[in-house]
Amino acid sequence: MKIDRRWILRNGAAAAATLAASPVLARDWGDPPPVRYPDDSVEVLDPSFAKYRVGNANVERLAAGLRWAEGPVYFRDGGYLIWSDIPNNRLMRWTEETGAVSIFRPVSNYTNGNTRDRQGRLISCEHGGRRVTRTEYDGTVTVLMDRYEGKKLNAPNDAVVHSDGGIWFTDPGYGILGDYEGGKAEFELPRNVYRIDPVSGQAAVVAGDFDRPNGLCFSPDEKKLYIADTSDKGPKQIRVLDVVDGKTLANARVFADMAPGLADGMRTDVDGNVWAAAGWAGEGFDGVHIFSPEGGKPIGKIHLPEICSNVCFGGARKNRLFMTGSTSLYSLYVNTRGAQVP
Repeated sequence: MKIDRRWILRNGAAAAATLAASPVLARDWGDPPPVRYPDDSVEVLDPSFAKYRVGNANVERLAAGLRWAEGPVYFRDGGYLIWSDIPNNRLMRWTEETGAVSIFRPVSNYTNGNTRDRQGRLISCEHGGRRVTRTEYDGTVTVLMDRYEGKKLNAPNDAVVHSDGGIWFTDPGYGILGDYEGGKAEFELPRNVYRIDPVSGQAAVVAGDFDRPNGLCFSPDEKKLYIADTSDKGPKQIRVLDVVDGKTLANARVFADMAPGLADGMRTDVDGNVWAAAGWAGEGFDGVHIFSPEGGKPIGKIHLPEICSNVCFGGARKNRLFMTGSTSLYSLYVNTRGAQVP
């Protein structure tokens, strides 16, 4: 075949016409661009995870422009989500009906983790106040704990509430390492995990052998507690412990090794799977890692374009996973429900 200038011009024009005729390549679809289902951000690692993936649901970015988003908690009775923007010292609110983002609390004492007690009240871990607080129905704030044995807490991080009303929280102290997420100060206590008794209000150390105890959650039957260790130098892992009489812990063992990255906030679904925020290892790792309750087998991933710090289930049917990223709030509808109450 003879290839000359005339052949090149003729075939080049035909190729250009083909491209121009393609509706996919030629059309400007606007911003944000459409998503082709199924969303490849949701990865099935094991066939057992396939049933939890909704084929025509995608990861949605609901809010942006934050500095370090954390501590999402959903209020079904109000139809909104509250979460922390720690360096900006505020709590944010996203309203499901309208998608509106607003400031819920403009001065939050650098709150990190949030949850709700069985009466629906907001429980918060404050870096700046170095305390755990409860927001009452009238909006006033009650200090539940700020000291242990006469010494200041470090900087409470994340909390969960047991069905007996006991509040369990971690105190790794990130908020006193510098002035960005709290205020630089000296450690007065070891980096413990505590339980606040709902009757006496007294606190007890339930785990004292973690380097940096961080995210935590109960299994659906509350017989197990999962705790992430975001260790600076030691193993980066999730441990699971047996809950004894609803008050103490025993039989600690490794549930999942998170190296080379870290696990942060976690929640379980009604089948006992652990949905763990993950990051600090780059693309392909950052997002949410889902583990089977049987031996911590990785069964799925939700890939995000930034580090994921925490998660919670919400929405009217508790089937919408909310994820706080470094600077954003994301969500994904899933084919399961969160186990946390309320």
